[in-house]
Amino acid sequence: MTTSASRVTEEAQGDFGLGPIAADARTRVLDLIAQRELRSGDRVGAERELAESLGVSRSTLRQALGILESSGVVRSVSGRSGGIFVAGPKVERDLSQIVGIPELLRGQGFTAGSRLVSVSVVPADEKSAAALNLAPGAFVVSIVRIRLADGVPISLEHARLPADKVPGLPERELGGSLYELLEREYDLRPHEATERIEVMYATTDEASILGVRLGASLLSVQRTTVDAHGVPFEYSHDLFRADRTRIVVRSLGVRDPQGASLVDVHSVEFRTREAR
Repeated sequence: MTTSASRVTEEAQGDFGLGPIAADARTRVLDLIAQRELRSGDRVGAERELAESLGVSRSTLRQALGILESSGVVRSVSGRSGGIFVAGPKVERDLSQIVGIPELLRGQGFTAGSRLVSVSVVPADEKSAAALNLAPGAFVVSIVRIRLADGVPISLEHARLPADKVPGLPERELGGSLYELLEREYDLRPHEATERIEVMYATTDEASILGVRLGASLLSVQRTTVDAHGVPFEYSHDLFRADRTRIVVRSLGVRDPQGASLVDVHSVEFRTREAR
């Protein structure tokens, strides 16, 4: 998949309180991307080279690049072969649908991947027990995975399920969609999910796992999923890269007596700054 220059420009609107020199540098970086018709994965240049060509200090350039990176326009890669690259397209996380991440990614043309970090059977902590309506000391299956879009980490997920509902789950193949596996092997189908979203900032470990800078913005999604009988069977906490994720909310139109639509389908996008 590719990101066109026009799409890049749309992603970076707003100055986020930048000073005039940094704001101008940001605009000129966008112009470079547009003029060269750069696409996802293309190299814009090294930080030192860009600062010299734009005639600004590296600290000023970093301010501009920080906003562009938070907006999902560019990404910085360290190392001898690193530099500033055009970022990939954003994954749309539609809150009106309950689907697994692999299905979500495939539906948007990404190649879905997964890395299993850990799976274990442990006593439920206080939050998990409350969310899953479990007695104190009840066991849950804890699954931690990294989700990939076109080979790049997009989210870190930690799901917990009542152990008595999913016997043998730790021994099964956990690289694909958890929902598809639960429906096929345990007759568990998601009927409704409550999700709470807030912005967090990447810790050292989270930054390393997701390939972002320390303090980069992450979208924290806490989800409780219930079956058709209202019985919860999943409590999860996912961390999505804010530079690669757009939150979408789809609402059914409500019509007045004259037939005019009062509510339309709409989307919500989180724009965030990195922690200072």
